[in-house]
Amino acid sequence: MDKIPILKMGEFLLVTIQVDLYDRLALALENDLINMVSKTEARGVLIDISAVSIVDSFMGRILGNIASMSKIMDAETVVVGMQPAVAITLVELGLTLTGVYTALDVEKGMELLRNKIGYQPKEEEDLYDDFI
Repeated sequence: MDKIPILKMGEFLLVTIQVDLYDRLALALENDLINMVSKTEARGVLIDISAVSIVDSFMGRILGNIASMSKIMDAETVVVGMQPAVAITLVELGLTLTGVYTALDVEKGMELLRNKIGYQPKEEEDLYDDFI
């Protein structure tokens, strides 16, 4: 069975969906992601759907479920890279994705997550930023 990789980046989990999700894979992602939020005590979940060309009502519901479950576990959810056709489809289906924040790309999504959780960089990160 296929699996969508979930990467840990500091206090966040990053999921990049590179394939169109069929129902079983979407449910496995939902389960795996919520378990990872619990296991890692992640404060945020960033889901990149830039490679996804089709979102149906089931996939929209899965994204909403992930956001709701993550929120209960003290993690914010941001979806990035939504294609215009996907946004149009979601609106036409009447899916509001309650609890899901959106951003144009991964960089803006990470910034949004940092703002939502009141992220404060560690001293080492402050020193590193001075050299960039």
